[in-house]
Amino acid sequence: MKTNVANGFGVQLMMRFLLCLTLFAVAPAWSADKLTPERVDTLMAVFGRLDPAVVNANDKLKAALGQLLDATRGETRFVVLVKKFSVKGRESDLLTVAMKHPNDAAGVEALQLVLVGKEGGAILKKVLLGTDAKAAEGVAVALSNSTHAKARELLQPLVIAPKVAGPVRKAAVRGLARTEAGAKQILAWAKAGELPANARFTASTELSTARWPAVKAEAAKVLPLPFGLNAKPLPPVSVLAKRQGDVKRGEEVFFRAAVLCARCHQVNGKGIEVGPALSEIGDKLPRSELYESILDPSSGISFGYEAWTVVLKNGQEAFGVIVSDAAEELAIKQITGVVARFKKSEIRLRQQSSLSIMPAGLQAAMSEQDLVDLVEYLASLKKK
Repeated sequence: MKTNVANGFGVQLMMRFLLCLTLFAVAPAWSADKLTPERVDTLMAVFGRLDPAVVNANDKLKAALGQLLDATRGETRFVVLVKKFSVKGRESDLLTVAMKHPNDAAGVEALQLVLVGKEGGAILKKVLLGTDAKAAEGVAVALSNSTHAKARELLQPLVIAPKVAGPVRKAAVRGLARTEAGAKQILAWAKAGELPANARFTASTELSTARWPAVKAEAAKVLPLPFGLNAKPLPPVSVLAKRQGDVKRGEEVFFRAAVLCARCHQVNGKGIEVGPALSEIGDKLPRSELYESILDPSSGISFGYEAWTVVLKNGQEAFGVIVSDAAEELAIKQITGVVARFKKSEIRLRQQSSLSIMPAGLQAAMSEQDLVDLVEYLASLKKK
């Protein structure tokens, strides 16, 4: 028995010796500022076998680990190293992983490693309410995918706070809707009239498929799904996204006068350019997001296409997208496509709208099949 234990201990010592020998064999060839991909792979294999206690007790190994962390910054395997060796002070790098991979297990774990830190909550709040829209959205999505109790605490105020970007609010709604308590809180806000307009569609979609019968039944009354032609309720987006449509019929729907798509968007030069051109939209958005952009246009307004109201001192008013903001003149493209220009000295009020310039309720002019065909057409619009 003692012999077996001794042999086992000897094997462990030999393994540690060989691993360290491998590590120091490649160390002299390291670049001071960058490791080659091959050496990074070698070191990942080495540190994957090393005991954290051995590394943390050796200055050279700790320095090597630091270089490896720098070389894998922003990658999912960076998270593996931080977690295994209990590395501190890498919150910003962990956030980068969470922002880049918010729907992956590694991204969620990276965020949770930040969250459990002493200043984690404050760090995440700063990003969520900051000016970097993409960073805020990435963190919000990662939080919504997390099961950590602190994640729900951070998401809850984002649902009803007045100055929250649409994508961040949507992610917060989705995260809360995944727990019964969170779903009930969303319903309570809706009943009290406190749920913002750009959160209602996401809330109705999420709660329409809730796994709690009472919540689902109440949501159908308080937050009904949008209606299509003839006041027929539409299925949830998750169901619509699985449907196949007809591209040719979808093109006809797009340019149909009653549907209004071509009055604000161009496809390959056809239509009026008020909102973003859609000639390559199929490369940019999956089907689910195409449906959401039609059914809930205010929840994900594209950067640079925010709607503004401008009121002059003489009472004249314009509503549209700002296309030029010069020192003395403001130019705004109205929903007709016409650009109006105003001297800044004549402007009394300039206010950004929380609503999209694209009107809500366009699906009411379409049958369910029209909508499916339209999305099929939009999904087919890709770079040639």
